[in-house]
Amino acid sequence: MTTKAKLIAFTIDCDDPRKLAAFYHEVTGFEIQYSEEEYAAIGDGSTNIYFGRVPGYKPGEWPSADKKFHLDFRVPDLDKAVEEYIALGAVKPEFQPGVTEEGTRWIVLQDPEGHLFCVVPEQS
Repeated sequence: MTTKAKLIAFTIDCDDPRKLAAFYHEVTGFEIQYSEEEYAAIGDGSTNIYFGRVPGYKPGEWPSADKKFHLDFRVPDLDKAVEEYIALGAVKPEFQPGVTEEGTRWIVLQDPEGHLFCVVPEQS
């Protein structure tokens, strides 16, 4: 039997860990656990997001195969959340694969450093 591992955190490479920790603190409500120039962390006691400084970091293009990962966040009010996250520094790219003639399944946003994340409405 393979030893089962427990995921404790997801680390995001970035140029400014403090800035991203502050942004995602506002988005998730996770507590800022550590915030320094080279490294920052947020978490809620079981889920953590770490931010590590990579000098000269450049995000991938969207849409393209450059995308390496994205985070998904479920929210109670999609339109309100998108508006608030944009006010915090997120950007809404033109390409939105979750928006179809049948309705909006999710909205793609980019954080202040260009990492993609999706905002998903609660299921009705």
